[in-house]
Amino acid sequence: MKKQIAAVVLLCLALATGAFAAKSTPAMPGILANARYVYVTAYDGDQYNSRLLPEDRAAISRVQDAIQKWGKLIVVYRPEDADMVIAVESRPSEDILAVYDGRSFSQTYLWRVMGRGGLQKGETPLISQFQQAFEKIAR
Repeated sequence: MKKQIAAVVLLCLALATGAFAAKSTPAMPGILANARYVYVTAYDGDQYNSRLLPEDRAAISRVQDAIQKWGKLIVVYRPEDADMVIAVESRPSEDILAVYDGRSFSQTYLWRVMGRGGLQKGETPLISQFQQAFEKIAR
């Protein structure tokens, strides 16, 4: 009897863990499908802002580098030249990558992903999720 209860508990834990581990990339709205020019900034300012935290400045650089290597979008350095604006924030507790319409950079994001260590040096899963979501709508 105890073995059966233990087996059921283990099965429930395995199912629950699998459900949480299998996060899918959110769908990006089709309005961004024709975007070609992207401006990358942080919520607290652009990469040249002297008050910007070093973590955010590094996150901006990582996103810009990844986009340039990817080759599907062109990084611009003035927000008025962008079809799409990517805002990042890098904190020890959680990183954020959000996409805004470059033509009407409002307070409402069109697409966003968050995760711990998502924009850190090395593997950058938030950028990978962005690329996957963009490729799905740009077909």
